[in-house]
Amino acid sequence: MAKKNKWKKLFVNMRRGNIPWYVKNRYVLAIVAFLVWMTFFDRNNAVEQYKIHAQLSDLRSKKEYYAEQIKIVRKEKQELFTSMASLEKFAREHYMMKKANEDLFVIVSDKKKD
Repeated sequence: MAKKNKWKKLFVNMRRGNIPWYVKNRYVLAIVAFLVWMTFFDRNNAVEQYKIHAQLSDLRSKKEYYAEQIKIVRKEKQELFTSMASLEKFAREHYMMKKANEDLFVIVSDKKKD
């Protein structure tokens, strides 16, 4: 109730011509208008800046993950192309390839992998 009376007194005084200094000062009004504009209405407002910052940190973490994956793949590639035995092992394990005089047995477990 006290806040309501305070605002009511302010508006009554403004009608009488007793305007507070902070309402008359154009610099204060300009700063307040600028802050309101930048906070809520501008394309680069505070909410958008927070979203962009969160997206940037997410992209940086993904960049680190993919850089690590690239290192792993390059290492595997180097191992595969350096020796014929490692290339043959990779083909057998991943693509179920076999030699002409061999038999291939695939053992599948019933348990689901979590």
